[in-house]
Amino acid sequence: MCYNGYNDLRGETKVEKSVLITGAYGGMGKATAKCLRDNGFRVFALDKTVGEEEENLIPIQVDLTDEADVQKAFDRVRSVTDELCAVIHFAGIYMLDSLVEMDSADFERIFRINLGGVFLVNKIFLPLLKKGSRIVITTSELAPLDPLPFTGVYAVTKGALDKYAYSLRMELQLKGIAVSVLRSGAVDTGMLGVSTTALDRFCEKTKYYTCNADRFKSIVNRVEARCVPPEKIGKKVLRILKKSNPVFAYSINRNPLLLLLNLLPKRLQLWVIKQVLKNKSEASQ
Repeated sequence: MCYNGYNDLRGETKVEKSVLITGAYGGMGKATAKCLRDNGFRVFALDKTVGEEEENLIPIQVDLTDEADVQKAFDRVRSVTDELCAVIHFAGIYMLDSLVEMDSADFERIFRINLGGVFLVNKIFLPLLKKGSRIVITTSELAPLDPLPFTGVYAVTKGALDKYAYSLRMELQLKGIAVSVLRSGAVDTGMLGVSTTALDRFCEKTKYYTCNADRFKSIVNRVEARCVPPEKIGKKVLRILKKSNPVFAYSINRNPLLLLLNLLPKRLQLWVIKQVLKNKSEASQ
């Protein structure tokens, strides 16, 4: 079991275990870092932009797409401890665009960050993971589902990340290291503003689609409407670390509309989305 922080006779939490969190200054990462620190862990907080060092929270600025930079982060962690209880991944970006119109550089970038960054961190930090350690990878509730239009590239990276995580679990079980994914739904991290801005930008620039922005926004808003606070993610991760035998997949705040859509046959899914996204002129024909 990864968790074993404890209180001494004065009620002060002692640190016995160290964890590494990527994307530690985003909404979910920051909440999880605080939760784990408050529960007796030393937290190495990795992100591209970091804050000041705090008690039992060590910030490390790093570009997760740069192998040399990740190696420097490893050296910094190794100078403090020779063992990590867990590596927890939150770093990632959201992108909304057409698969036939998006810039090639953007296509490559989202894979480098959402999938490649996880690969580099796990590969480089593996020497600090001993038997009983954990790797927790945040994918998405979309990972096992069929993607919605224009969110395809994001869903594909998260789906690939989910498959990567399962393959890694297959391998690392031989070393006594457990790998789990956290398939989170909408979390109140400001992502709704990012997604609506991206949608507006897409609808302005697209040449192939007469996109009804209001209709698609309604889908996005419904998906995001049931946001949970990021603190729930932190508590969920803590529970995973406390498990003696963690399972592969944990879900939180799954959207019932997405689940219902994915129960339909593929052909019917396509028809429903086509009807929803038809612009007014097409709908009247």
